[in-house]
Amino acid sequence: MKNPIRPTDDQARALAKSLLTTARHAALGVLHDDMPMVTRTAIAWLDHAPHLLVSDLSQHTKALAASPACSVLVGDPADKGDPLTHPRLTLQCLAHRVDKSALRAPWLALHPKSKVYIDFADFNFMRLSVQTAFLNGGFGKAFILTADDLK
Repeated sequence: MKNPIRPTDDQARALAKSLLTTARHAALGVLHDDMPMVTRTAIAWLDHAPHLLVSDLSQHTKALAASPACSVLVGDPADKGDPLTHPRLTLQCLAHRVDKSALRAPWLALHPKSKVYIDFADFNFMRLSVQTAFLNGGFGKAFILTADDLK
């Protein structure tokens, strides 16, 4: 069987970076009580990495505290056509809590409605350290990317 993964090129890197830098929400996958769990979360590319603003009260944040391994899917289908032919990017990451004060202003510039809750004590930022990425650039356009490909 022919390998469906294409060699990663500059066009694939550019598409992946575009999906990451324009994403405002993502599907976040974590392990919760030894079972997979997926939730929708806000996301932003800040300081050369994806970041999440999460509540300590949420199940996914508790899961990340127990195991920082997670997966994130970004990329929305267009209004027309088959959703499976539209580009999307899956990241495999390790999540780490980071200082809230340095990211507050750039986050609010991208997510102004989060001003209502960003300063609540239970909300904190998680920086996602990308380990590897899988780009589906559309039908027949699959790529594996490294963390360096996304810099």
